[in-house]
Amino acid sequence: MPEDETQPQTRTATRAQSPHTATATASAMDSPAPQTAQTAQTASGPAGPAPWVLRLVAVGLVLTALNLRPAITSLGALLEEVRDGLHMSGSVAGVLTSVPPLCFAVFGIMAPRLARRFGPGAVVCAGMVAIAAGLVIRPFVGSTAGFLAASALALMGIAVSNILMPVIVKRWFPDRVGSMTGLYSMALALGTALAAAVTVPMTDALGGSWKAGLGIWAVLAAVAVLPWIPLMREGRGAGQATAQQHGDAPALRITRSRTAWGLACFFGLQATAAYIAMGWMPQIFRDAGVSAGTAGVLLAVTMAMGVPLAFVIPRVAARMKNQGPIVVFLCACGLVGYAGLYFAPAEGAWAWALLLGIANCAFPLALTMIGMRSRSGAGVVRLSAFAQSTGYLISIPGPLLVGVLYQHSGGWGLPIALMAGLMVPQMVAGILAGRDRTIEDEC
Repeated sequence: MPEDETQPQTRTATRAQSPHTATATASAMDSPAPQTAQTAQTASGPAGPAPWVLRLVAVGLVLTALNLRPAITSLGALLEEVRDGLHMSGSVAGVLTSVPPLCFAVFGIMAPRLARRFGPGAVVCAGMVAIAAGLVIRPFVGSTAGFLAASALALMGIAVSNILMPVIVKRWFPDRVGSMTGLYSMALALGTALAAAVTVPMTDALGGSWKAGLGIWAVLAAVAVLPWIPLMREGRGAGQATAQQHGDAPALRITRSRTAWGLACFFGLQATAAYIAMGWMPQIFRDAGVSAGTAGVLLAVTMAMGVPLAFVIPRVAARMKNQGPIVVFLCACGLVGYAGLYFAPAEGAWAWALLLGIANCAFPLALTMIGMRSRSGAGVVRLSAFAQSTGYLISIPGPLLVGVLYQHSGGWGLPIALMAGLMVPQMVAGILAGRDRTIEDEC
């Protein structure tokens, strides 16, 4: 009788294991007792990485995350100076602000194939090189076309790194997806807020040249290259091993997965809200009578909320089988924040900034769900590329539509109503993506 009771549990545990782990477990059962230590080492991971290797990967994740937004937010802080320096028209400047999500969508599609061939670590290392090169080149090219091309080079590096961060977490820290996702999400939020806050003072300290103020961020990207160099060889081996162990992954038709589509829509709608907030929130407060300086601080508060919460939310989400309740909470905060902006934008400005900052933490939640909605590293690569590339395409029209509504209506009523309305499908998509299932089950 006891033996019969334990069989369902054994079968369940075996299904939950990756193919590699399941093979190692089967070998352990067939091997004699003296080989237990060797079998345990095999089951612990494909290469049994030493502790210093894991620490180096963690450092690489943090430094990489710090570089995933300064190329964008530093430009936003100096956009007026860049326009004057390059004699850039207003329409071209508008296109420039829409380039990041487009590049993320287009270049992110290349990440899975590159990761399979060279390994995720090598691709991220190359991405940091591209960011550093783009940031060094773009201030000094002397033309609008060259500036756009160099910006696209940096954004290409950001795009492939965006896609592969969840993959690296799944590969090196399969038992700590939540905590490691939280760590690099917190670093990403810190890099975003830091570049927005210190670019202008740093430019003044460097003599007032906007070229130096933009180019200095290349130093941080160059530092982020260093941890990945000793990991490139092992990273390539990991990419080849993943391709061998999951040879059926290329045949996985991810577009058949409702979870993948739900995650893509959730990612795209939260990105829409974030880009609208970064682009238009200060203007909403200024039009309501808030001073320009205070409006900038309010935006900084909204962005800074992501620093602590980006570490907490993934850890909580990883302990839950269904992340739907977190989605509902975040979207509810967004709805209340937009309602406040509609009815009393100046009177409760600090409260609305805090609530919208909480709502913007849907980003680290989406990254966490990407790592949880596939059983294999190869599946995470495909899901990450699909969800983020499709999501960034979805996010492109949002900020532009808000600007059109504001211009034609002469006020913020309709744009804020649109922002609040988008929270409803975001909530539905997040609940769909948060269900306890994997894309392999659906495909």
